[in-house]
Amino acid sequence: MDPEMPEINTDKVCFVIVKAREYDVQDDGLEGEGSNATDDNFASVYATDKSDSVRRELKDFIDGMDEDEQCELVALCWLGRGDFSTEEWKIAVAQARSRRQGSTADYLIGIPLVSDYLEEGLSKFDLSCEGFEMGRL
Repeated sequence: MDPEMPEINTDKVCFVIVKAREYDVQDDGLEGEGSNATDDNFASVYATDKSDSVRRELKDFIDGMDEDEQCELVALCWLGRGDFSTEEWKIAVAQARSRRQGSTADYLIGIPLVSDYLEEGLSKFDLSCEGFEMGRL
């Protein structure tokens, strides 16, 4: 018997993956280097502003999803992390629903490697972000 497939639109998951990666890497190398604003032409200020705006965009997007989509997004993350198998998809979604507290966006954004886990979760269902276009959403 084939496992049940996620109902969440793959493009929505791909958007979250792209934005999470953008959020994770935009200011790498700027913190902790002991520079000051005049030396780095305020690059760290721009990175912080970008970090805040990307995080806000990602949070708003996830918060804008309905409860079912948010639960499937969390379940995909857990699946990609190895907490569940594709055969346990319904269980993973039910667990995500029953454990739901506070902001799903804050929970997911706080997981290191969340973009990798989501991508791996999609791949377990033979889905991918290949061909995903940012402008479609």
